[in-house]
Formats: sequence, structure tokens, C-alpha cells
Amino acid sequence: MSTHEQPLRRAEVAPATEAPAAPDIAAEEEEDLWEGGIGWPETLGMSLSSLRANPLRTVLTALGVLIGVASVVALLAIGRGSQASITASITANGANLLTVRPGAPSSGGVRGAVGESSSLTLADAEALANPQSVPDAAFVSPEYSGNAQLVAGSLNLNARVTGATAVYPSLHNNTLAEGVFFSDEDNRASANVVVLGANVATNLFPAGDSLGQQVRMNGQSFRVVGVLASSGGGGFGSIDDGVIVPLNTALRKLFGARAAVGNSFSVSTIVIQAASSDQIDAALSEVEIALRNQKDLPLDGSGDTFSVINQASILATVTQTTQMLTLFLAAIAAISLLVGGIGIMNIMLVSVRERTREIGLRKALGAREGDIMLQFLFESLALSGVGGLLGLALGSAIALAVGASGVMQVQLSLDAALLALGFALAVGLFFGIAPARSAARLDPITALRYE
Repeated sequence: MSTHEQPLRRAEVAPATEAPAAPDIAAEEEEDLWEGGIGWPETLGMSLSSLRANPLRTVLTALGVLIGVASVVALLAIGRGSQASITASITANGANLLTVRPGAPSSGGVRGAVGESSSLTLADAEALANPQSVPDAAFVSPEYSGNAQLVAGSLNLNARVTGATAVYPSLHNNTLAEGVFFSDEDNRASANVVVLGANVATNLFPAGDSLGQQVRMNGQSFRVVGVLASSGGGGFGSIDDGVIVPLNTALRKLFGARAAVGNSFSVSTIVIQAASSDQIDAALSEVEIALRNQKDLPLDGSGDTFSVINQASILATVTQTTQMLTLFLAAIAAISLLVGGIGIMNIMLVSVRERTREIGLRKALGAREGDIMLQFLFESLALSGVGGLLGLALGSAIALAVGASGVMQVQLSLDAALLALGFALAVGLFFGIAPARSAARLDPITALRYE
């Protein structure tokens, strides 16, 4: 009896010690699955597989986001380039400048009339050049502008003639391509010398031999002593299309610009350069007080017959205006991103209906609502992300093409690109929430029965 019972006991004992191991491992894996759900890499892989299954629909859905991002990037680049171009044009005339012009300041949108009492004279310029009156001024340049017919051999053209002093190129950031600028001695002697703008020199002397040549203006002969380098234009016109002569020559010989009142000559403008950008406001106040004293005007400014233009104020105003315009255009372009987001939501809702049985099967096998929702959110973000990246490339290409054409200046920036891409992803996330929640809340039994 004992010999037959021993193997039986070993057979009964063996399963008791080995069998429980497998059920414990399965239970542990099942518990981990229910607690942790499906991992992000696996969920992302399933999302991308779903998008690759319908490539045409994926591309068409991302097209709305692509166009929106491309529009935002291109318009921001063009807007910022235009702003930089305008800023360069204004500052090309010089830095820290105040320009005094005849005529009362604007009041209620209407500029005061310019009469005899409102003209600027050389005496006014001399008063401003007094360091005791305007200590914050570095240079003072009285200028007179008029038009004259220029004749060189068989060629002629009408050009703007500016009478100025020797400090003109320093104030207006002009450089000479060849020759020299006239001196203070030339101005005192009312010498018949002229400095040509780049375009004038090219038109009158196509061979490039203008230095030392004679140019006739108003019946008088002038010797060319210099040619300015091309400036590309300025905020108040381009000196490239004009010429510069000594101020006294312009006042006494060319235009006879004697002031109607007093024993002096009229000037068109008086340009003052402040010693530094921090002293512009102080210099402006000093200029106004000095001119009121010079012209016996009320010190409160109520009777001013002149206006002082602050270049820094103009630059700040123009910069603010162009920034607002750029943001306005970018906001309009961003509307297409919202349209693209609506397209994404529409396609995702269709996708949920098409894949109802798949969703039901996944939930029956243990997928949680969070796993389903995350999969559809990944798909929505992938659509907006791909569209955003392609739109970024297209928008940059458009901006570079516009810049290369020379029509306008462009300025691509990393912050604008990141802003457009981030907004595209935000749109994809926002419009993907509703379809993802719809999919996650499907009842697995109802979903499996869906035809």
C-alpha cells in the first residue's frame, strides 16, 4: 500500500507547488494594463498609422492649416521688412535731427498760413547757432531749396537745388563717391561750385567724367567739385535727384531769396542736430524759446509762426503705425487657421464614425477612455503640426521670393515662425478635443454592433 501511495503523493504535490506561478504573472500584467493603459509611443504609432491609411484626406485636411501658417509667416516678414525700410528711410537723413519749417504748427488738423511774418531767415539760423541760446545743439544748418534747369553740353534736366553749408553731409549722413564737398570759404565767397546727386551725375555725364566739368543753372556756370554716393532716397525726398550749392550762392545768385522783412535772406528750413539722442527734447525746447525771442513772439507758443519737427517723434509714430498694420494683417491671415481647424474637427468627426467598430473593439479589449481620447488628439495634432511645418516652409519661400524680386524688403524672424507654428498646434488641439471626447465616450457594446 505504501509503495503505491508515494508516487501519488508526489504527483499531487507537484502541481500544488508549480501551477500558481502562471496565474500570478497574468494577473499582474492585467492589473498593470488597467492601471497604466496603453503607452504613449504605442498610441502615437496607431495615430500615425491611421493618418497614413488615408494619405489624400490627410493632405487635404492639413491644407487649411498650411495656408494659414504660410500667410501669417509671409505677411509678418513683409510687414517687418517694410517697417525696417521706412525706418531706414527716415534715419537716412541723419540722426537726432530737428527741422524748423515756416508756418504755424497744425491745429485741429489745419496748418497755419505761411505769410511774411512766418518766413525763416538767416538771422534766425544765426540765433539758433548761438551756443548760449541752444546749448544742446551740435550743428545748425540753414538750407534753401528751389528748382532749376541744369544743362551740361547737349543734355539737360530739371532738378532740385539745395543751398547749404559745409556741415550738410555730416547732418544728413551723405558720403561722397568722388571729389570733395565745398568748404565754408566757398560759402563765404558765394563760389559757383556744385555737388551732384548720384542720378544727376549719371544723367548729365553718362561717361562718368563729371568732376571738373561745367554745369549751367539759371544762366550761370558752375564747376562740379564732387558727386554724392547714392543714398536710395530719404524721408523727405532723394538727394540723388538733386544738387547742392553753397547757401550764399543759392540765396544771392540763383534765387535772390531776400527776406520781405528785415535786412536778411529767407531760408526754406533750418536743420538742427542735437548733441545726442537723450538731448533731443531739451534741444527742441531751446529752439522754440530762442526763435520766439528772435521773432518777438509770445513765449507760451500761442503766436508761433514756425513749427519744429522732431525726427524721433516721427520715427516712433511711423513705427507704431506699421507695427499695428502688420499685426492687423497677420490677424486676418490667422482667420484661415481657424478655418483649417474647423476642417480638422470635421474630418476627425467623420473618422470617429468610420472607426466606431474599431473603437468598440479596443475598448472591449481593455483600452480606457483616456487611451482613445489621446489617440484622436494625437491625430489632430499631427494634422496641424504637419500643416504648420509645411506652411512655415511655404511662407518663408514666399517672403524670400518677394525680397528677391526687389519689390519690397522682407525680414524673416524666428519668433514669428514659432508663433505661427504654436498657434497652428493650439488650433489643432482645440478643434480635436470634441471628436476625441466623442470617440472616448462610445459604449463598447453599441460600438461593436455599429454597421
